[in-house]
Amino acid sequence: MQKGHSWVFIVLGLFGFMVSSVTLPYAEEPGAVVDGAGFTLYDTESIKGFDAAKVEQDPICDRNKRPRIAKVEPDEAKPGDKVVITGENFGTKECFHAVTFSAASNTPVLFKFMSDTAIEATVPDAKAGMSVVIIVAGGGSAQSKPVLIKSK
Repeated sequence: MQKGHSWVFIVLGLFGFMVSSVTLPYAEEPGAVVDGAGFTLYDTESIKGFDAAKVEQDPICDRNKRPRIAKVEPDEAKPGDKVVITGENFGTKECFHAVTFSAASNTPVLFKFMSDTAIEATVPDAKAGMSVVIIVAGGGSAQSKPVLIKSK
């Protein structure tokens, strides 16, 4: 059931003023749809229960520390070779997301998280030439100086 209140608005303009009356509906029942609200949360299923053990296991990622790549060694490699990316603020294993090479940006890269300052990655099948290594961690992304990908 909806009821409404009448409101009187006075609009001033270049040629004087105009008086207008508008009826605004309000919801009397919980979850009723109010015109103009756009949505309702009535009958929306809430999150049920609380599992303290699961919450304890959730990683806490520091989003304030931006990662930085200091170097990639070796700086010349072929597809299938392993390179070590060193730097700072890579975060934790749970908060580290991805490694990509610009020469093969759509190719998933296998990597091994070693520490907050080191990642080992396998060079993907990519066209020979210069490429940058990009990492994505909890605090953002970082890009290396160019490395040379040699042909197989």
